[in-house]
Amino acid sequence: MEEKTAGTLYIVATPIGNSQDMSPRGKKILSEVDIIAAEDTRRSMVLLNKLEIRNKLVSNHKFNEYGKAKYFINEMLAGKSVAVITDAGTPCISDPGNELIKAAVEAGIRVVGVPGCCAAVTALSVSGFDLSSFTFYGFFPRENAERRRLLEKLRRGDTRTYCFYESPKRIMDAVEFFISEHAGVRLCLCNDMTKLHEMTFRGTPEEVKQQLLAKGSYDKGEYAVVLEIDEDY
Repeated sequence: MEEKTAGTLYIVATPIGNSQDMSPRGKKILSEVDIIAAEDTRRSMVLLNKLEIRNKLVSNHKFNEYGKAKYFINEMLAGKSVAVITDAGTPCISDPGNELIKAAVEAGIRVVGVPGCCAAVTALSVSGFDLSSFTFYGFFPRENAERRRLLEKLRRGDTRTYCFYESPKRIMDAVEFFISEHAGVRLCLCNDMTKLHEMTFRGTPEEVKQQLLAKGSYDKGEYAVVLEIDEDY
C-alpha cells in the first residue's frame, strides 16, 4: 500500500486594503490548496470572490485556533494542503496562525511563507525614521500604567524606532498620552494604508494631534504607528 505524503502549510499574505496588491503567486496557491484557514470567513470570502477563487474556507480565529490546529494537522497528514490567511496582511503578525505553524513544525509538515503585504513593514518603510534597527510591539497598551512602563522600556532600548498597531477609537487617546508624558518622540501615523483615502500624519505628538483634529473623522480606519525616540531626549 502506497504511503501518503503529507501536504504543505502555506502562510499567505493578503492585501491590507487594495485588492490589486495580491501577488500572483499568492492567488495561485489559494486557488490550488484543499483548505483555506481564514481568520474571518465572511471577510475572506469578499477577497476570494474578487479573485474568482472558490475554495473550502474553514475558520481559524484567535478563539478557536488551539482546537482547530489538530483538525488542520490531520488533514495535512492525510495529504491535503492548507493555506493560512488573515483578514488583512501577513498572518501571525498580531494575527492568528502561530499555533497552527508550531503544530505543523512539530508534526514534520513543510511550512512555506508566501510574502506580500504587512501593515507594520509598510508603515516603517514610509516613516522616514532610522530603520537600521526597529522593534514591532503589536497593539499599543490600553492602560496608562502599562503605557508608562513600555515608554520607559523604549527609552532604554537599543533602537530608536518602534512600530505599533492602534484602534481608530483609541488613536487620539494614545497621542494625548505621549503629549502628557512629554515623551520626547516623533510620530508617523499611517491610516487606511493602500486604500483610496489613506493618510499619513507626521511630527511631534502635539503636531499630530492638530493634524488629526483637522481631518475630523480620524476615528475611522486602522492605524499603524511608527515612533522614533528623539536623539537629544
